[in-house]
Amino acid sequence: MTLHEFLALPHRFRWGGMGGDDCTTFCGTWLQESIGIDPAEEYRGTYGTAKGAHDILERAGGVVAFAAAALEPQGFKRVQHPQHGDVGVVKAPAGLDGETKEICAIRFGPLWALLAPSGVVAKKLDHIAAWRAPGGDRKE
Repeated sequence: MTLHEFLALPHRFRWGGMGGDDCTTFCGTWLQESIGIDPAEEYRGTYGTAKGAHDILERAGGVVAFAAAALEPQGFKRVQHPQHGDVGVVKAPAGLDGETKEICAIRFGPLWALLAPSGVVAKKLDHIAAWRAPGGDRKE
């Protein structure tokens, strides 16, 4: 499955990745569909609220540390220059007050695609960290 095909699917926002995805499990679902590895598998269904997600991320030391711990043992390599299909952590506006948060996202050409409660959004955002799957490049 290409990234374009994945992003065109109907996506539902659901905390904990059951019956839909949240921003973190969204990236795990992409990786499951594209390369057969779901780094979010052990977390799916273990929380069902924003607080539950926040607690998991806090215990891990933050979003970047959480992503690194889920991805790197499975052969993902941290990269400085993300390419189409890579996953990462970005700073994105969240809420009506314009506050920015660290959110997991998928590199989509020059943009980052993420799952918000309103659905899939692709924006030009700054990344904090990014990882490439084992085997490297993906087809468009």
